[in-house]
Amino acid sequence: MSTPQPGILLPLPPLCRYLVFSLEPDTDVAAGLTALRQLADGEHTVAGIGQAPLSAIGRKLPGLKPFPPLSGPGVDIPSTPAALWLWLRGDDRGELLLRSRHIEQALAPVFRLQESCDGFKHDTGRDLTGYEDGTENPTGEAATAAAIAADGSSLVAVQRWLHNFSRFEAMQPEDRDNCIGRRRSDNEELDDAPESAHVKRTAQESFSPEAFLLRRSMPWADGMNAGLMFVAFGHTLDAFQAQMRRMIGLEDGIVDALFRFTRPVSGAYFWCPGMEGGKLKIGV
Repeated sequence: MSTPQPGILLPLPPLCRYLVFSLEPDTDVAAGLTALRQLADGEHTVAGIGQAPLSAIGRKLPGLKPFPPLSGPGVDIPSTPAALWLWLRGDDRGELLLRSRHIEQALAPVFRLQESCDGFKHDTGRDLTGYEDGTENPTGEAATAAAIAADGSSLVAVQRWLHNFSRFEAMQPEDRDNCIGRRRSDNEELDDAPESAHVKRTAQESFSPEAFLLRRSMPWADGMNAGLMFVAFGHTLDAFQAQMRRMIGLEDGIVDALFRFTRPVSGAYFWCPGMEGGKLKIGV
């Protein structure tokens, strides 16, 4: 019986590193995925596989769709598909670096490292803007139901959001709270928040059907650039897609106020296979 990759449901680690790989042409993809099974334990290294390598080995997953580029009023959501996404979890930055080097070498020449990005837990789990992230996350059995399919697998949406801190810092505190729909001081939801508030745009129970997913987002930084690595696991991708469409105003013309100070610069979907016998159950 397959079980989920445990890192999906565990609390956020103090530190992490995200690795994104492309697929090299004319290589033995099955051998590359076999190597991945030896590297990703599902707990310290969570693995997500894109459409290209799955197609190369003849695997068809109806739930895994291309990440759609979307446009709303003054907003563009980019699509940046990739072959492989790895979430390295830990508490030692040096160990994460050495582990990522080992993985990069072990997956070559089938997979080529395209991007690496360091993430970290800020304060008690806040975004770099100071607001708590994932307040409405399901917990316990509800988290498993939202994130994990019957076969132990999951689908994940990954977006790197780049914050414009100068723009955010120029806003008045009340204006910032209205963008989020919560007070930064005590995380209480605002009863009179505008319809553009992020909390109202993404209230999971307000969709039909309800759009619950499990967020595992963490802040990232590279030099003076920083933001939030949005990571959301679901047993399908429908909840994420519904939330994103509403955020950019495709549902009612109201754009999420988050876009006043942050933008996604990447976007991709991946399949996170379940575990069997301590190994990823990929089918190679």
